[in-house]
Amino acid sequence: MARPRSPVRRWLTAQVSHPLEAALAYAFVGLFRVLPVDAASALGGWIGRTVGPLLPGTARARRNLTRAFPDKAPGDIDRIIRGMWDNLGRTMAEYPHLRTLGTVGPGGRTEVVGAERIADLRDDGKAGLLVSGHLANWEIQPVASHALGLHLALVYRAPNNPYVDRLLTRLRGAATATQIPKGAEGARTLIRHLTKGGHAGLLIDQKMNDGIPIPFFGRDAMTAPAAAQLALRLGLPLLPTRTERLGGAHFRITVLPPLDLPATGNRTADVRDAMVRLNALLEAWIRERPEEWLWLHRRWPD
Repeated sequence: MARPRSPVRRWLTAQVSHPLEAALAYAFVGLFRVLPVDAASALGGWIGRTVGPLLPGTARARRNLTRAFPDKAPGDIDRIIRGMWDNLGRTMAEYPHLRTLGTVGPGGRTEVVGAERIADLRDDGKAGLLVSGHLANWEIQPVASHALGLHLALVYRAPNNPYVDRLLTRLRGAATATQIPKGAEGARTLIRHLTKGGHAGLLIDQKMNDGIPIPFFGRDAMTAPAAAQLALRLGLPLLPTRTERLGGAHFRITVLPPLDLPATGNRTADVRDAMVRLNALLEAWIRERPEEWLWLHRRWPD
């Protein structure tokens, strides 16, 4: 069990570390904001693939990758790691340009396969869920949905640094004005939003200690079951949605048909079955483009 931090350490974090981190974050955002979108993305990618492999998180990514792909050679693992850091650097640099990147249609930065399903969800008079993971630039989906007239509430994990949290909330404002931090109060807010006919986007690929064990790359991973629980409890359509980077700052979003949810009468088994299928979809997407997923998560127990 972790020991509580001393008052001095808490003070240093709140008064020194957090302001310094925030100052650096604001400086980076300011730099990337003044650059054209392609230049910002390219610079972010260069920083990511140059500096990222030297950071401590690389050891975790390498451990995750060697377990997920036991047959890959070390050189292939290194290539994926560099690609992951390139993608992450681009994603961070693209935050000030989300509104531009989420443009769809002729001349837009994002193509949407299955756009008719977004229109159906928008016009059916009912609530609904889009479900995805940390793929390519995961912030593009809600912006593109907004451009197509579907307004999503976003459920997110708030950073520990409140100043950085406010910065990211403001940048995500290009996609939505409804941002719901994870937690008990956030869950109640999300349910109220959905019962009023709203729509929401959920990312399901982060570790959740009090989640349920679901197979993922051959091993159980603690997985948040909220997407399946909400869909089954409220009778909502649940659409798996994939984002791919098409080179530089161009993207493709693929919206799949609503998941065929089980209805056996055993809610626990039905939730697990739905999450097994969602994890299998996510795994298949990652296997196709492993460098576009965020391998830095503590996704599996050691």
